[in-house]
This record gives sequence, structure tokens and C-alpha cells, in this order.
Amino acid sequence: MAQQASAGRRYLRAFVSGFFVAVPVTVTVLDRFAYVARVEGASMQPFLNPEGGSECDVVLLNRWSVRNYQVQRGDIVSVMSPRNPQQKIIKRVIGLEGDFIRTLGYKNRYVRIPDGHFWIEGDHHGHSLDSNSFGPVSVGLLHGRASHIIWPPSRWQQIKPSLPPNRGPLDTEEEEG
Repeated sequence: MAQQASAGRRYLRAFVSGFFVAVPVTVTVLDRFAYVARVEGASMQPFLNPEGGSECDVVLLNRWSVRNYQVQRGDIVSVMSPRNPQQKIIKRVIGLEGDFIRTLGYKNRYVRIPDGHFWIEGDHHGHSLDSNSFGPVSVGLLHGRASHIIWPPSRWQQIKPSLPPNRGPLDTEEEEG
């Protein structure tokens, strides 16, 4: 009987010490490397949540890849909402600092993206609260880059950067014309 109690204490001690190692490691991984996020709403349709309704895509957000605020046009990113800091939004990067963008309903028809900012839009225009509503977004609000769709299993795939047709920075000839 004493042997069972001793084994139970050893088991409990091993569990507790493992718990106190696992929690900080997990928190560090989620904070520094990657985490998963559920994509809700229609703003990124048809690329994300193509079916709509209650079936939402779940994406892997890579935090490591944005640690130096390095994003490229066409990336799908998670940012803190400029309108509500309690909310994270997922949108596509359309333009980077220095680019000239033709907007879709913003107060100015053309915008030059200031240093330290980028332009984000949802793929489903008219159903997205994005830079066309609040303007260029500070890179300081960048939270992660979507690298894979991990749920539902039928949609498992790597997310590669791509710009929707007719979106992106204007060519130099267009700007002058």
C-alpha cells in the first residue's frame, strides 16, 4: 500500500513539473511562431469560407514570418482592427509603402501608401470592412500571415500570395497619365 502511495506521488510530481514546463512552452509557441484562427464572415469569399453559412475555414497564422513586418502583395494577413483594437481581422495585402493604389470607395480615389503602412482589402468587395473604409494600416497592427487552410479537411491547402484581378499598385505610366 505504501508503495502505491509513493508511486502516486511520483506520478503527480512528474505531471505537475511537466505541466509547468508545457504551459510556458505552449504560450511561447503561440505567441512567437504560429496559431490557428477561425475565419468568420463573407469578406474573404470566395477564397476563404466559399460555402458561407455555418461552415467556417480555419487557417494557420504564421507569426514568425511577420516578426520583421515583412509582408508581400497578395498575402492574407491578420491585423488588429484599426476601428476596434479588441478585434482581429483577416484581409489580403493589396499595396505596400510607397505604392499608389486606386481605391474602391475611400475618401480619395488614389492613395499613396505612407511609410510604415500597407493597404488591405477583403476579396468580397462591398462586404468587407477594410482599407477602403479606414485607409492605410500601420504595420504595427500586423499580427500574422495566413499560411495554410487547415479546416475543413476537404480544403487543406497552402495559401500562396495572389492579387485579385485589377487590384494592386498602379503602374508608373498609369500614375502619370
